[in-house]
Amino acid sequence: MADDDLAGEAGRAGAMTTRIGRCLCGEVAYEFDGPMLWRAHCHCESCRRNTASPFTTFFGVAKDSYRFTGRSPSVYHSSPGVSRHFCANCGTPVAYESARWPDEIHFYAASLDDPAHFEPERHVHYEEKLPWIHLADDLPKIEGAYDPEDAGTG
Repeated sequence: MADDDLAGEAGRAGAMTTRIGRCLCGEVAYEFDGPMLWRAHCHCESCRRNTASPFTTFFGVAKDSYRFTGRSPSVYHSSPGVSRHFCANCGTPVAYESARWPDEIHFYAASLDDPAHFEPERHVHYEEKLPWIHLADDLPKIEGAYDPEDAGTG
């Protein structure tokens, strides 16, 4: 994908570029067509623990626009209605699914083959941000999960 801006492309309705991502060892890989539905940094405790990081960055895609390629990921059910997909070989977290968003799957931005062009749109679960994290961006900071149907959240 030459010099196209991934974030700009994600916002265009009907964007049909196939993008790919993978785990550290490459056994679990995925691809998706079409736009990213949203892009956000998540500060919730369960995501922090799942990734052993102070926050993680996701993007959502429609369930009918992605497919796993290569080895199927293993799944850990971290709480009722929540499935976390990961590579059983190297342990890399790859995706997140929740009954709260039945038509979406959420992938970790750093798993993209070319994450340099990725640009998050907001922070979610900001009230759970660790106190030693000091952010210098101007992205909206949302308490709780982002609800795309609530246009007032940014």
